[in-house]
Amino acid sequence: MTLGRAPRQAGLWRSTADFCESRVAPESIYGILHRECFTLFPDEMFADLFDDVGRRSVPPMIVAVVMVLQRIEGCSDREAADRFAFDARWKYAAGGLDFDYPGFVHTVLVDMRARLARSENPDRIFGAALEAARQAGLAGRRRVLDSTPLYDAVATMDTVTLVRSAIRGLLRACDGELGARLRGLLARDDDYVTAGKPACDYHDAAARGQLVDALARDARALLSALDGRELGPVLGQAAALLATVTGQDLEEGAGGVFRIARRVAADRVISTVDPQARHGRKTAARGFDGYKGHIAAGPDTEIITATAVTPGNSGDAEVAGVLLAGLLPGEPGGAATGGGQAAVYGDAAYGAGELLAKLEDGGIHAGIKVQPPPAPKGHFPKDRFGIDLQAATVTCPAGITAPIQACGGGRHAGTARFGAACRSCPLAAQCTTAPYGRTITIGPHEKQLAAARIRQASPAWRADYQATRPKVERKLGHLMRRRHGGRRARVRGQLKVAADFSLLAAAVNLARLAVLGLASHDGTWIASTR
Repeated sequence: MTLGRAPRQAGLWRSTADFCESRVAPESIYGILHRECFTLFPDEMFADLFDDVGRRSVPPMIVAVVMVLQRIEGCSDREAADRFAFDARWKYAAGGLDFDYPGFVHTVLVDMRARLARSENPDRIFGAALEAARQAGLAGRRRVLDSTPLYDAVATMDTVTLVRSAIRGLLRACDGELGARLRGLLARDDDYVTAGKPACDYHDAAARGQLVDALARDARALLSALDGRELGPVLGQAAALLATVTGQDLEEGAGGVFRIARRVAADRVISTVDPQARHGRKTAARGFDGYKGHIAAGPDTEIITATAVTPGNSGDAEVAGVLLAGLLPGEPGGAATGGGQAAVYGDAAYGAGELLAKLEDGGIHAGIKVQPPPAPKGHFPKDRFGIDLQAATVTCPAGITAPIQACGGGRHAGTARFGAACRSCPLAAQCTTAPYGRTITIGPHEKQLAAARIRQASPAWRADYQATRPKVERKLGHLMRRRHGGRRARVRGQLKVAADFSLLAAAVNLARLAVLGLASHDGTWIASTR
């Protein structure tokens, strides 16, 4: 398929431009796309996705505009194709096409996403919008970080359905001869062809137990037969998934009978349809299944500068380096350019010592909250102890000093043990119940964490934090305003969800840039309302 070209000359009497000009607000997303679509998404920007010989594609500029509008309006592929065919605003946004400009089938959108995913620059639509904002001076050197749940696009499976589905997947991945041999090892009266939950009297505990044990034995027989055999990538992935779901949910009990384990594995696979989705928690009382969408936004202009998607059980601070690329020293992209003091804001989920150390090294203001040290069993918290890193000592509330002993590797840089001194201490009941006395662990970034706790006690710091950090919540609200295509993932797999989330951020950015009056003049982007 070769590169198609979008028409730049509209029909004199059939164009949507004159009809929509007085009806569509210039500061709307339709207005900015109409004015700037050829500059933002020129057909040449997608030339690497197509061949030199073949039939002409739908012009990629038009497809890019449709993809942006599809994401901001929460349309399915079929709905988006219909909107382009019958909604004059969509043709107006694509450069003012004629009313009778031919539409295209919804699979064009599927094909474009697949081509972008295979390319070296899959997020180029987001990148084009962000580059325009940067050139207009709308990105800045301040960032606010946050994350939000993205519910997966599949049903969470129970243990029985998970194991049976994984067995089905392994059998489907086998060729004819190997598949027949493996099927001969199965003991259950089940062909593992149809999907769904196996028949069983689930009200009968004994029947449920027999079903779980039989599924486990079929899974073990298949994995044992493949042990030591060289497997292709598809079969190897299917075998690994079967081993994972059986290992995470099942355990061998008395008499060699397999049963469902009375625990939840730390990194539990929740679906064989989307094996990368995970159980996650927004709060201690509110859980979700799927992924986390992370963003970095400029608090002054509310432009999203970076996005990332991780499994639902990941920590927010883990992707801070990706979100701050180009701002943190040593991260890909180098140090950000532009005037003003660089600053990073975030809630306590980002208050990790490693990130604070990077901000300190780069001379970047840390507007990141840090959790207070815990008080186990109501005893004295860690900040009641005087920690002198230069002298390598820790002084307890009773005035007793203990040396910090270095640890070889691991999470901690050292420990201070008070030992026998706690036995005769009058404050021991408020400090520890350990028979060997209180122990204080010193982290590798203890200095940065202690400084952050002192810093955030300042009224000026709190006022700055409260005025800046909540702005990212509003931006997440713009992203998540639609249940489907916003909070609910529209695709499966982390890479596809990440690409879709990036496209949504591009659409929201363009809507914001329209309000800020972004326009191109002689190849330069400027904003009229800065």
